[in-house]
Amino acid sequence: MKRLVLTLMVIVASVAANAQKFALVDMEYILKNVPAYERANEQLNQISKKWEAEVNDLLLKVETRYKKYQSESVFLSDAQKAKAEEEIMNLEKKASELKKKYFGNDGELYKKRQSLMSPINDEIYNAVKDICDQKGYQLVLDRASGGSIIYASPKIDISDEVLTKLGYKY
Repeated sequence: MKRLVLTLMVIVASVAANAQKFALVDMEYILKNVPAYERANEQLNQISKKWEAEVNDLLLKVETRYKKYQSESVFLSDAQKAKAEEEIMNLEKKASELKKKYFGNDGELYKKRQSLMSPINDEIYNAVKDICDQKGYQLVLDRASGGSIIYASPKIDISDEVLTKLGYKY
């Protein structure tokens, strides 16, 4: 009797599992075909290069100042050495703080990325959600980030539908 109940439970579970509809998207493919994403990326690259140059200029000042200190240290008094060392350390600290301000975990680059990418990601999410609601998909996996997906039928990839929903030709 227990075997019969267990067998029935397995059959019911497999029927329920088969009734679910799944789909895949390839976010890399979608993002490559969204011009706003490419523009945002280019803008982020330009900002990043500008800030990186600013930090590098400050680090170059530190290096220049340190080399000057090394060459002159023989001729400096203890007070002058201490003052020069303090100046160098302050410049290093300033460079470190600037780097953290721009590129840290909660830095300006992160905030800028969020402000530029969030609307694009929200638009894609809403398009995927609309397609899921229309077609009854209960789960959508991202092929680009799903390293454990060994094979998936192209029939369940809705990336082109998402691009169409967003108004882009693929």
